[in-house]
Amino acid sequence: PRALSHNPSPGTKMAAPTATSFHRRSRSQTGGGVHNGQLLVSTGVPSLDYMLGGGLAVGTLLLIEEDKYESYSWMLLKYFLAEGVVCGHSLYIASARDHPEDIIQSTLEEESGNVNSFATASQNSMKIAWRYQNLPKVQTALVCSSRFGHYYDVSKTMSVEQQHSVKCHSFFLPDEVPLEFDLLRSIQSVVRKEGFDGACPQTKPRNILRIGIHSLGSLLWGEEVGLSENPEHSCSLTKFLYALRGLLRTSLSTCIITVPGHLTQNKVIMGRVRKLSDTVVGLESFNSSERETNPLYKDYHGLLHIRQLPRLNSLICDAPDTKDLAFKLKRKLFTIEVGNMEVGGLAFLFTSFRTRHDTS
Repeated sequence: PRALSHNPSPGTKMAAPTATSFHRRSRSQTGGGVHNGQLLVSTGVPSLDYMLGGGLAVGTLLLIEEDKYESYSWMLLKYFLAEGVVCGHSLYIASARDHPEDIIQSTLEEESGNVNSFATASQNSMKIAWRYQNLPKVQTALVCSSRFGHYYDVSKTMSVEQQHSVKCHSFFLPDEVPLEFDLLRSIQSVVRKEGFDGACPQTKPRNILRIGIHSLGSLLWGEEVGLSENPEHSCSLTKFLYALRGLLRTSLSTCIITVPGHLTQNKVIMGRVRKLSDTVVGLESFNSSERETNPLYKDYHGLLHIRQLPRLNSLICDAPDTKDLAFKLKRKLFTIEVGNMEVGGLAFLFTSFRTRHDTS
């Protein structure tokens, strides 16, 4: 499928183009991006942007498979919304449990420290055995791309004034008729009336709409869009995703949906949901699992699985250096790190993909 390419707006960047006779001058932080000329926005986590090919392409859908207790998928959604506020993007928040106003009030505060000091400090922060010295220098690429996004303090929330500095649209299921297409019509109405429709000429400067849908498919959304074993209900969910993806393709919007994939054992349903998304990321928390006591994972809170990457205007996707990723949540920051395990489990190395230098 072909996604839109538009002139950049604040908080966006163009992915590095393919080699042609015409060379467009691109920013330095797009060096690791996908080669398809797509307009990108940050997820709010620079290390995740790097693993996704430089950022989240406008007009695409990122599906996050929630961890068991939903702690870390919820954190990624808050990063995504916080980045939208800082960049001045419009927001659309849909939820069946937490009121959208409560969600926006929990938006993370931007880190005001000097993040440029991370580039120097991180280069000298780890001394490893000589056998690992020839591993790919993935950390340098991440530092270059980190200028694109912003950094946030997970222990603080934005001021009320900053939270309401952008236009925020909402959909709270208890206040609505519990049908999935009412949510779709609501999103479609905002896209068309607020000037995000790429097919319609606009007189005012264009902006980006960030759509965040929390825990779609959970029991709170009702059987109509639940991840149930009922074929009729699962069909309603896939119809919604199919229609939403088509709407995103023709608009200046990008969407993150979290789904409780652990609630269903039906691999067919989850396979369909994944195929109807552009990018799929799964979170596996160590809470109440055997890996929580495993010494190999003692410094981490879970694993991040990249299950699917987008193929936009191209037959192939921009594959990351590795898919062996782990994450941890500290007092002030959420970090994603890449790991390498030797055959036989004799050695286990994590090379830091930290989003900023932890001075705490």
